[in-house]
Amino acid sequence: MSIPPPPGPHQPQGPYQPPQSGHPQYPQYPQYPQGPYGQQPPQPYPGPYQPWGQGYGPYVPEPPVNGLAIASLVLGLLCFLPGVGLVLGLIGLSQIRRRGERGKAMAVIGSVLSSAGLALWVLVLATGGAGEIWYGVKEGANDSSSLSLSTGDCFDTPDGTLTGDLVSDVDVVDCAKAHDGEVFATYRLKGSSYPGDDSVGTSADERCYALEDGYAMDGWAIPDDVDVYYFTPSEDSWKYGDREVACVFGNTTEGRTLSGSLRNDESVLDADQVAYLDAAHVLNSALATVPEARYVEDDLPGYRRWAGRVTTAVGKQTAMLRAYGWGPDAKRPVSDLIADLDQAKAQWAKAARATDAHTYYAHYDKGWTLLDPKRTVTARKALGLATTPPSDDGGGGGSGSGGTGSGLEV
Repeated sequence: MSIPPPPGPHQPQGPYQPPQSGHPQYPQYPQYPQGPYGQQPPQPYPGPYQPWGQGYGPYVPEPPVNGLAIASLVLGLLCFLPGVGLVLGLIGLSQIRRRGERGKAMAVIGSVLSSAGLALWVLVLATGGAGEIWYGVKEGANDSSSLSLSTGDCFDTPDGTLTGDLVSDVDVVDCAKAHDGEVFATYRLKGSSYPGDDSVGTSADERCYALEDGYAMDGWAIPDDVDVYYFTPSEDSWKYGDREVACVFGNTTEGRTLSGSLRNDESVLDADQVAYLDAAHVLNSALATVPEARYVEDDLPGYRRWAGRVTTAVGKQTAMLRAYGWGPDAKRPVSDLIADLDQAKAQWAKAARATDAHTYYAHYDKGWTLLDPKRTVTARKALGLATTPPSDDGGGGGSGSGGTGSGLEV
């Protein structure tokens, strides 16, 4: 039979006995073991915290983040200089292990991303993609050059004109349709610094007229209301690498357009036509070197030298015409033209030896008449070339005048 516990709070038996009276007493603590330095007196409360090694010590700051790890991560994320990013990441990992610095994760990620970027660059170089990228860069630069036009392009301008302010944008169109201009040549200027508006304009004026014959070999096929224009780099576009000059044909009447392509070169003409025009260009080039003086009396030596150049050119022209094997339709007309040229050569040679202006005029007038463009119409018709001389080629010469200028074309 169990006996119930006595009334009152029941306390378990243990090493600490409940107090015997109503007054609280401090608890009894176990005795500390005997130490090597003698008996320590008992203490009612635990002692203070012990020095470092048994409790909390002074604050120790966190180690710094490795700078190379940060740089490797940045280069890896940007895929910029992947080789450098990989090297920095590996060096950073080595420093982190040696110095106890932070940033191991950044160094690892940067190294991995840089390795991937390096592999991508190797792949691009191996497959030729770098060439395509460079081509794209060049094309992008060309987009800011002189309208990015190529020889043979026909185009429209925003306002329909080719003069005034710089044309900043054009639309390339089919040459079979009405258009504002047609590019017949392009070339690039040289130099690192902008040469100035006047210098650029002078260069374009000289070069474009000289390049005209290469695209339109038969000047007679160019309408009278068509002239040469050009687009050049501006001082601002020069800073971005623009060096291209575009030489174009355009209508001299504002608001009027061109119709059809004006190209007549070896890609359009047949062999007989090219042979005739090549010979004619020899003479045309010499005629274009007439002295600037209006009258022979003002520069007789200059006009004599010019007559000598014309004499040489006529001789070369006739040699070229004789050497070519003309077809039955063109053989007789070309032979008649050669006979006129032989007579003209004799007169120009005498003009080149003239000792006074009066003698010069006498032979010049005869030689000029024999070079009249109308004398070439029969041969041109037989060859299928244009037969209407340009309006500014209606002869010239006569006493008291100098040469005909550069307008004559045969």
